[in-house]
Amino acid sequence: MPYVDISKFENIKALSDSICEYSRLKCEYGSEDLSEIVSEVEETLKTALSRVKEAAIDKELAIKEPNDLEKIHRLRAEGPRKLWDSFDKDTYREKLEGAFLSRIAGCTLGAPVEFWTVESMENWAEYIGDAFPPIDYWSDIKNPSDLRYEKSKCYDYTRKGLNGVPVDDDIVYTLLGLLIAEDSGVNFTTEDVGKSWIKYLPYACTAEDIALKNLKKGIPALEAADVDNPYCQWIGADIRSDTWAYMAPAYPEKAAEMAYKDAYLSHRRNGIYGEMFFSATQSAAFVVDNAVDALKIGLTEIPQQCALYKDIEWALNVGTDIKNYKEARLAVEKHFIGMSGVHTNNNACLTVFGLMIGGNDVTKVLSEIVAMGMDNDCTAATAGSIVGAIVGIKGVPEHWYKNFNNTVLSYLIGKDEFKIDDLINRFMKQAVEVFKL
Repeated sequence: MPYVDISKFENIKALSDSICEYSRLKCEYGSEDLSEIVSEVEETLKTALSRVKEAAIDKELAIKEPNDLEKIHRLRAEGPRKLWDSFDKDTYREKLEGAFLSRIAGCTLGAPVEFWTVESMENWAEYIGDAFPPIDYWSDIKNPSDLRYEKSKCYDYTRKGLNGVPVDDDIVYTLLGLLIAEDSGVNFTTEDVGKSWIKYLPYACTAEDIALKNLKKGIPALEAADVDNPYCQWIGADIRSDTWAYMAPAYPEKAAEMAYKDAYLSHRRNGIYGEMFFSATQSAAFVVDNAVDALKIGLTEIPQQCALYKDIEWALNVGTDIKNYKEARLAVEKHFIGMSGVHTNNNACLTVFGLMIGGNDVTKVLSEIVAMGMDNDCTAATAGSIVGAIVGIKGVPEHWYKNFNNTVLSYLIGKDEFKIDDLINRFMKQAVEVFKL
């Protein structure tokens, strides 16, 4: 569906900036009080925002994209739902280690260049003498002393600086998902998710930030995504998808159900489907031998007529002809004109392309996806989880995880540091519980 002409938004922002700066200038020149004019502008913008919020939506599309889990289930394609009859701890552990460590590697590789343009990354790699697309962590990075999430220096994400897993929200939400299940059980509710967010999450971004603030205002968890939230279809939910697959391996229906309950706190429609789709895909990756099969199974857990389903189908169809990161980025830019760079759907297609280009080569998957840009720490983390589960820890090159030193840092309240081997054991404990259901 075409967006409003993006240049109109740019013009509105330019006008707003000009009003601010001319107001300052006129004050400096001794103009009389401009408060009345500025108030008029504010009221005009509030009126425009109210009109946009009240604009009618396509009712037929809304029926195809429900927020209710039962309705979502009725609109699914046929799927396997559960792929293992019994739980093999040894197979599971080997696959889990591959998935978790590859996820962390993809995130850590993409984090210092998150949202950089392709050209900026290419130029930086040439300047520091690194291969591009990157086949190892960056040897150097701009502003190495700057802090990410008030904790880890940018230097900590480089090959020379890596000593333990530095902080990133993609990894933090994987840890938070585990805490939710440990606190409330594997049959947790969306209300339980909200309680854990209040308990452990000090701050958040976009849709998660709004949901967290709404919770703190006393808005019920089941309504937290509905109030003042224009980001409800952005990527924030699907970066929280991994935990549920780790706890429901080879059980895509259960993984997607857990993802739904988590996503519902902050997202709606395709934002919810993004988390469900990738949870189901990662769950299937514990069984299949290639990412395309896992992705197709993942699709069977979301509505067939929703935008995300159609976009993933498009990516799978055209992906056979896409050979590298440049072609992938160009295809997405042409297909999603006007869409935010942190939306669920366009980033999901980049993830698909990276998996198709890289196959079962973990390094190539991470390398190509990070080179595609956009929300590339998120996309590389998700793709890493999928390919890592397929190949297991034996298929993950050691250079991606040897400097993790069994340590993951976090900004969760009261949970500054986790041990990787302990996390693996804790995920296994929850997976055993899921298989008892």
